[in-house]
Amino acid sequence: MPQLCWFYSVEAQDWYHHHLGSLISSFSIYFDSFPFGLQFPTSRGSQAQSFVAPTKTKYDVNGIRGSGHDFVQCKANSVPHRFAELSRGLQILVTSDKTASSATAKRTSKSQSQGLEILSDAKLLLKEGQRYALVGRNGTGKSTLLKAIAEKLIPGIPEGTRIALLQQSRLVDEDDNTASPSAAKGNGNLSVIQEVVDRATARCTVEQEIKFLSDGVDASDPYSPVRALRSLKHDRLQKRLFRQDKDARLRSGARGLQARKALVALEKVVADSETMINQPGSEIGPETLQLETQEAADMLADLQSQVEPSRLSQIESKAKSILTGLGFSQDRMAQPIASMSGGWHMRAALATALLQDTDILILDEPTNFLDLLGIIWLQRYLQCVAEGDKPPTVVIVSHDRDFISVCTDLIILKDKELTYFHGDLSTYETSQAERKLWLKKMKAAQNKQRAHMAKSIAQNMKAGKANDDTNKIRQAKSRQKKLDDRMGMQVNAKGHRLKLNGDLVGYHLTSREEIEIAPEERPVFITLPEPPDLRFPGSLLSLEGASFRYKPKSPLVVDGINLTVGMGDRIGILGLNGAGKSTLIKMLVEEISPTAGSVATHPRLKLGYYSQHAVEGIQSIGKKEPTLTALGLLTREIDGALNEGEIRGLLGELGLPGRMASDIPVCKLSGGQLVRCELARLFWRRPHCLILDEVTTHLDYETVTALRIALSRWAGAVLLVSHDRWFMRGVVEGNLDDDDDGGGDGDSETSREDDETPRRRIVYRLKGGQMGRLERGVEEFETLMQKRVMKLLGD
Repeated sequence: MPQLCWFYSVEAQDWYHHHLGSLISSFSIYFDSFPFGLQFPTSRGSQAQSFVAPTKTKYDVNGIRGSGHDFVQCKANSVPHRFAELSRGLQILVTSDKTASSATAKRTSKSQSQGLEILSDAKLLLKEGQRYALVGRNGTGKSTLLKAIAEKLIPGIPEGTRIALLQQSRLVDEDDNTASPSAAKGNGNLSVIQEVVDRATARCTVEQEIKFLSDGVDASDPYSPVRALRSLKHDRLQKRLFRQDKDARLRSGARGLQARKALVALEKVVADSETMINQPGSEIGPETLQLETQEAADMLADLQSQVEPSRLSQIESKAKSILTGLGFSQDRMAQPIASMSGGWHMRAALATALLQDTDILILDEPTNFLDLLGIIWLQRYLQCVAEGDKPPTVVIVSHDRDFISVCTDLIILKDKELTYFHGDLSTYETSQAERKLWLKKMKAAQNKQRAHMAKSIAQNMKAGKANDDTNKIRQAKSRQKKLDDRMGMQVNAKGHRLKLNGDLVGYHLTSREEIEIAPEERPVFITLPEPPDLRFPGSLLSLEGASFRYKPKSPLVVDGINLTVGMGDRIGILGLNGAGKSTLIKMLVEEISPTAGSVATHPRLKLGYYSQHAVEGIQSIGKKEPTLTALGLLTREIDGALNEGEIRGLLGELGLPGRMASDIPVCKLSGGQLVRCELARLFWRRPHCLILDEVTTHLDYETVTALRIALSRWAGAVLLVSHDRWFMRGVVEGNLDDDDDGGGDGDSETSREDDETPRRRIVYRLKGGQMGRLERGVEEFETLMQKRVMKLLGD
């Protein structure tokens, strides 16, 4: 069977406009293996036979909503595009709304390019039961790829595949009242547990179908059950037709031909179904009437069994167990979902994804808004699911290096390609460094050998021509041919000796591939501005017996807190959600005043505060000002204190260089890019002390690593609130050498950095309003949480 390569043009709007702020405008895909072991031959004989089906059709994909589900409607337009050369891989091109609208302009500037290609010639391979961590820098398109998989916009994903998706953020228009089942039914008072069960079981849709069939079955007209049955079956056929139509439009070649044949056959079935709906009762025979009435009753019974109390009770029990693990108390589960904050909404969405029976589970930053207990519980839960009879394939994007250790494999999105690695992130980084060193040594040795052979060939050729020695000339030409044809990689990907008929399939110019050393990716460096001189000594921040309650007769949220932060100190605050960490920080930054006790600050203190809701704050600004860029935002806030070049330099050091800072609106930036923008808003002031509340949320692992190193070496003070254990160990405990042992020097008040700067390092735990020191630092708190997780899971 010949290998097939497809090229498609697709524009996905609707929900992408809100969730991703961009369009998937074109992609092509090649699979040599589908999920669940479905294999396709890729070659015939020793050489692969390739086939390209060029098309001049561009498909617009618009979102429509119906029956409680999201659908994609494809409509063909005759829009010519450039011919695609042979492609063996997945290609995704992302285009902003502004760019798409100006695509027909006669003159297009560089800033109005046709789009950003995030994948080219990539292969997507997901195996049953494996747990994948998708890693890549911010803005490389990880969330876009996950969304494309979940919506089955990638041809080749079987239509029957059940996919559950947790998105990194769920931005919904204020006018959108269909974001949840409760909103769809006009009832915003559903409790958290009801909302989770409804979304996981599609109870809203099932109840609508039950009501429709019940009205038909209970009607006095004997033909009503038949009409209700036929209408419901016709509605399902239309949905199936829509999916088949999308599949046919996204395919080409032999599979496209088969898909279009199936589409034509299904169109005839739908047309016949519509005719049956309009069939007069006089034309329905008594035998048909009896059979279809019984079929309607059977279908009604089947639908009712899906929402029967005993079944829903089991699902609700499982949902309560999941919600408890994610930090919901019994009282909070019973509260209306509409009254919850964004963080609790995300946890409810995570519970919904975990509750569903699915083949592929996609989690985009699932640890956002989870405390350490919830993170450890989720790790253990995914491990337990993997040990089941039919474990789903799991794809995770997370900035938490300790959390993604639960994954068995890595998918690395880099340079518009997808590469795979079996193992964890630390092992991958080590192996990549070792392989690069090995390739460099091999290439250096071959270059030396090549130079020696070239010199010898030149001498032989010169001597042969001088003496008219044809044998020597022939020998020199033979050696030159060998030099041109046989130099390069001498081993295959497994490290074995290269075999031409097995390892070098297809047409190649030489018998060896060139030794290709991947170019050095621009490293992520974050440079923090040095704090200005305080002129006279003293503590930067201090709390003395600080207590706080929100209402006069309510219990104290924090009680009798004593804390001192001096220049160069590294203070870590750990605790579960609701322990009072945010209240403590608000007292330190003087957003609230303590009910009892006092707060003192250095008179010359410059404080930088990163809130855990900083990204949402910038998103709201971007929503109000759709054209505002990161450069424009900082220029307005700095108000002349820095010139444009200095502002660009600051943004560039934080990973927002060039046109990304000046041309892309903040409403189009990814979560990680928004974090960088917020950090720039803090750093330009040259603060003496940084208070960071969950700063690693949304950042990629390389930026987290760079920020970890920068904060550990910075001369100012850092007070860190984070559930990222790896980050906390590095910044507060100073454990930069051994990332995995969980140790560090959290039990010593003073240590020395490489630059001989004295540090006071303390990790505190906040529990029940009381703050106590953890003598063994992060390791001690992690051990306590692991014990609690074991109790929750009944291990």
